[in-house]
Amino acid sequence: MERVTVYIDGFNFYYGLIRQMAVDGDWKNFYWIDIVKLFDHFVQKNQTLQKVYYFTTPPLNPQKSNRQTILFEANKLLNGDKFEVVKGKFYEKSVLCKNCKQITKVPEEKRTDVNISVQMMRDCAKNNTDLLILVSADSDLVPPLESIRQDHPEKKIKVYFPPKNHSYDLKGFMQENKGNVLRLEAHKIRFFNSRMPDAVTIGETSYTIPPEWKAVQTIPYTSLKSPSS
Repeated sequence: MERVTVYIDGFNFYYGLIRQMAVDGDWKNFYWIDIVKLFDHFVQKNQTLQKVYYFTTPPLNPQKSNRQTILFEANKLLNGDKFEVVKGKFYEKSVLCKNCKQITKVPEEKRTDVNISVQMMRDCAKNNTDLLILVSADSDLVPPLESIRQDHPEKKIKVYFPPKNHSYDLKGFMQENKGNVLRLEAHKIRFFNSRMPDAVTIGETSYTIPPEWKAVQTIPYTSLKSPSS
């Protein structure tokens, strides 16, 4: 069996959902999803989903951070070690205001692209996977992919763009290596089929969808068809 590992750029993924939801309100249904189950829908019969890594930085807003934590804990409860969160960090960045000419401090997320690069290269070096699926549209991740292609030509690489995200550099890398980029926004039915119940319970442990994430289904999903992967 071909081993598959997924590496998710959390900021790209989450804010992609928000932008997609702005043009299609149904996508609010997909904040509360089983992330491993979602990507398992893309796995072929001769493959097995080995691991899903989710790279992100906890929001500075306490309410948003709490919602994110609940989502991750529900996913860990359902999937155990198959789901792992790798955290980055916010740092202060000095920015000059063009209007008032004052310098202000703003938070800037760091480490995510480095963490993704390190994990992908480590998994290849340790032969932990056969197929790497990068879920991102960050062009800074082209160099590590090029390194993997050069140092581990036996490893397969796929790139999935999160909803409403695009990178010409990543698309160019895939085309140069005779591959195509998959756009997740074209696979709405797979997101729908990966929703978790409002309360995720195993034994005495339970996590409930945050009220802010509840949405109303507005279309008959049985009529949806998702393109083949």
